[in-house]
Amino acid sequence: MTSTITGSAADSLALRRSTQPDALVAPGPSAAEIDRLVEIALRVPDHGRLTPWRLVLIAGEAKQRWVERLMQIVETREDAGKTRVSTRKLTSAPLVVVVVSKPLPGHKVPEWEQWLSAGAVCMNLLNGAHALGYGANWLTGWHAYDAQATALLGLAEGEKVAGVVLVGSIAEPAPPRPRAAASDVARWLAM
Repeated sequence: MTSTITGSAADSLALRRSTQPDALVAPGPSAAEIDRLVEIALRVPDHGRLTPWRLVLIAGEAKQRWVERLMQIVETREDAGKTRVSTRKLTSAPLVVVVVSKPLPGHKVPEWEQWLSAGAVCMNLLNGAHALGYGANWLTGWHAYDAQATALLGLAEGEKVAGVVLVGSIAEPAPPRPRAAASDVARWLAM
């Protein structure tokens, strides 16, 4: 069997890094690139075509209004200082993609596997942005868990934010950092 991942694609994936949120700047992906990014994001195992997730795309004036509303909520919180800093991380990236997990309870596919599928969508967004020449960062933060903040996204009962993925041009590449060695985390099962 021949591998479908070429050397250059595999090498590229091996070098993917999350870009610091402040280093994600305009220009962001074009409309056609966003369509392609979403197409890539949706190529994940979803266990019987359940699609136990959905995407909320936020850009332009809508993103500015969303961040402003989040900042209003921040000022009502006891941890306003901390949440103000994390909310500012959302400002510079021209595109935000919120991955919303919406598992189907009681289905033969366990909810845990449905949540993992939403996580795979987040990872594919990171890989897709990288493949298209953009940087990305997967965040959660207070705005992924706060009821007032998630209400701004129109979350329904049982839905949760799996990830807030920021996408944009890379103003400054992230410095290298130590990674786990394969020999430390991968083992062959010996029986």
